[in-house]
Amino acid sequence: MKDILSGIPASQGTAKGRVVVVRSKMEFGKVKEGDILVTDHTDPSMVMIMQLAAAIVTDKGGLTSHAAIVSREMGTPCIVATKSGTMKLKDGDIVEVDATNGTVTKVG
Repeated sequence: MKDILSGIPASQGTAKGRVVVVRSKMEFGKVKEGDILVTDHTDPSMVMIMQLAAAIVTDKGGLTSHAAIVSREMGTPCIVATKSGTMKLKDGDIVEVDATNGTVTKVG
């Protein structure tokens, strides 16, 4: 296993699951309960799919970003500012998100 991404831990915790990359609202339907949501950033229109996610990983953001604040409120592990999550991860990848240390590891 090798860490393939690192970023800022925004909401601590760990999760393992299937990656779903969401680049637009047209892709919201792909997200199922327990998936790892990977996106450029989040906004209020995404709260419904954020609630389904076991963890959230974003390319952009900081500790006061939408993804960080909402994930802390929901108690969902979240890593922001990975810079390249949407490029390095693909739908169906199995990853382990360690949002305490800010790493994403591909496990399958």
